[in-house]
Amino acid sequence: MSDEAATATTAAEAPPAEPLPHGLGASLPHADARAKTEGTFPYAADLWAEGLLWAAVLRSPHAHARILSIDTTHARAMPGVRAVITHEDVPGTSRHGRGTPDRPVFASEVVRHHGEPLAAVAADHPDTARMAAAAVIVEYEPLDPITDPERAFEAEPLHPDGNLIRHIPLRHGDPDAAGEVVVEGLYRIGRQDPAPIGAEAGLAVPRPDGGVELYLASTDPHSDRNTAAACFGLSADQVKIVVTGVPGATADREDQGFQLPLGLLALKTGCPVKLTASREESFLGHAHRHPTLLRYRHHADAEGRLVKVEAQILLDAGAYADTSADALAAAVSFACGPYVVPNAFIEGWAVRTNNPPSGHVRGEGAMQVCAAYEAQMDKLAKKLGLDPAELRLRNVLATGDVLPIGQTVTCPAPVAELLTAVRDFPLPALPKDGPEEDWLLPGGLEGAGEPGAVRRGVGYALGMVHMLGAEGTDEVSTATVRVHDGVATVLCAAVESGQGFTTLARQIVQETLGIDEVHVAPVDTDQPPAGPGCRGRHTWVSGGAVERAARMVRTQLLQPLAHKFGMSTELLQITDGKITSYDGVLSTTVTEALEGKELWATAQCRPHPTEPLDGAGQGDAFVGLAFCAIRAVVDVDVELGSVRVVELAVAQDVGRVLNPAQLVARIEGGVTQGVGIALTENLRTPRGLIRHPDLTGYALPTALDAPDIRIVKLVEERDVVAPFGAKPVSAVPVVTSPAAIASAVRAATGRPVNRLPIRPQAAVVNAR
Repeated sequence: MSDEAATATTAAEAPPAEPLPHGLGASLPHADARAKTEGTFPYAADLWAEGLLWAAVLRSPHAHARILSIDTTHARAMPGVRAVITHEDVPGTSRHGRGTPDRPVFASEVVRHHGEPLAAVAADHPDTARMAAAAVIVEYEPLDPITDPERAFEAEPLHPDGNLIRHIPLRHGDPDAAGEVVVEGLYRIGRQDPAPIGAEAGLAVPRPDGGVELYLASTDPHSDRNTAAACFGLSADQVKIVVTGVPGATADREDQGFQLPLGLLALKTGCPVKLTASREESFLGHAHRHPTLLRYRHHADAEGRLVKVEAQILLDAGAYADTSADALAAAVSFACGPYVVPNAFIEGWAVRTNNPPSGHVRGEGAMQVCAAYEAQMDKLAKKLGLDPAELRLRNVLATGDVLPIGQTVTCPAPVAELLTAVRDFPLPALPKDGPEEDWLLPGGLEGAGEPGAVRRGVGYALGMVHMLGAEGTDEVSTATVRVHDGVATVLCAAVESGQGFTTLARQIVQETLGIDEVHVAPVDTDQPPAGPGCRGRHTWVSGGAVERAARMVRTQLLQPLAHKFGMSTELLQITDGKITSYDGVLSTTVTEALEGKELWATAQCRPHPTEPLDGAGQGDAFVGLAFCAIRAVVDVDVELGSVRVVELAVAQDVGRVLNPAQLVARIEGGVTQGVGIALTENLRTPRGLIRHPDLTGYALPTALDAPDIRIVKLVEERDVVAPFGAKPVSAVPVVTSPAAIASAVRAATGRPVNRLPIRPQAAVVNAR
């Protein structure tokens, strides 16, 4: 047989190509996945403009100091330097902040944390800019830093607004209630950095009208635009933010204190100015997870049912408030976990110190209390002689139960089903005791441990998070769907930071309109606001806005056909790109129906309102809740204290699976982030100074640290008030997995394990 004949036969026998993923429920790939994988994705650090100047920022080497003088003479005189700015050069509002605007753009009288900005420089070369920033002479009077949050209550005010940011006293039930069994604990959660992928970078370009355009990897462009305009002394329409090159984020992507000097320098010089932060500057500038001190007392009856929970929660906000009030509300509200607690008395405080600023990091507030209340459940189980999973099952929350804040749980809450799923999942096999399996020991091949010193532990944790904003936050997003020449375009200012919104938006339009080719327009502040990309907002609020706009376009598309055949649009359906009627009389393609037409619609999505917590910590503060159960299996070398996470079995309440592959990736990413929180990630700040502000000194988990992650159950019980019925999926495994790992280490060692990350000495057992 000739080669040509063979080729023809092979082609003829080849099976038809698989159709591309389409619509909701399909594993549609990320639009930018290929570019990021191949290294061609244009990040913010890749930006360029003609006549570009380079910026550098001078930061304080002290955690607390009085500023006696700032001399910029030498810096200004250096060849190539085009501008040097300090607090005196801020024409508008001198304070900013994500939640509470209490942070100065540049320190003027006092420095409140290590790395606080004092001056910024623009020069014609990055090295010149850095040298000029170092040439700014600042005379300091060092002051004693307040780094212990417990000292902040009695210390002299560190800020004009005082040291106390917020106090929430939660009162629920009978204060005199008591249980037959009581356990107490003191817990400490360390400081974690969000460690975003890629450098924080941006470009500011002055405009002829006296305004400025900022090209940033912002995750909340309209909020950043408003802050920048107020700082620059401009109206909001004179400042435009173009979102570009967002590499991924698990918190607020860009520090506003990084953005503002950039715009000020561009306005002062009249030239484009670029600033690319080093990893050290990122550690010094952006917000971290709140270090937290927690004291707990749990009361239970003889059967293990909870009677009362008492707790004190102290969040270290660092030098400025940022979003600490929101984090405290979550911590206090979820202090008892997804358990039925008839009586709860919680005191929560967030205070200022001279430590690095804390702010929004995935699962803020909820993660810290989860580690503590799950430790308490382990203590109760041990004291009562009960299986830890059984104790939890006797107390789990369900739909219709009441939270300690007085809010009734109206959304699906299948907590018992989740816990049962992970409990009953088969345990992983024990590793063989042989040299070929040495890499499976804690510490790996280079570990000095002996197999005989390794003990296995199994632990459980249940976590919960809230969706969207809370306490009266006006959640709203706007989207436009436009169809022209058979191609749909979505305009929505929801930033794609890795959560998959652009993919979801494409799927929604495909599902609703039957159009294969869907594009999502780049984001800028000329579009209506969509809000920040956190707590599953864009899946719910922005996805809901896209769905409503697409449905309006669908009505525009179907109305002429329905009118022609004397029926309502409800009797027509769109499936696989075809429009058909219920009786089969009408059958045409979407492409034919769209021919010569341009359709568009704009819609908003605004969930039902919430309310602030009152003076007793009571109120309907949350739009919805999401839950997760995790069983952790760990191996611990009880002589060295090294820990290997063998497996994490996950069961999660997801509402509805919109993109299976994307959902699995989000859960796996959240779980792996929790491994870092549990075992390695601790930003050390002796006397308020960040020690080793780099990725050598700050130990992130690598692929070798990631355990086997088994997603054993996804409960698809749709939340009727959420668009598509879906719930956010990435935050709750971050909240739950550190507590599960700590529980497993307790089971393996018998040690209390009351601190995260778990230090080696906490896992050492003296007697083998």
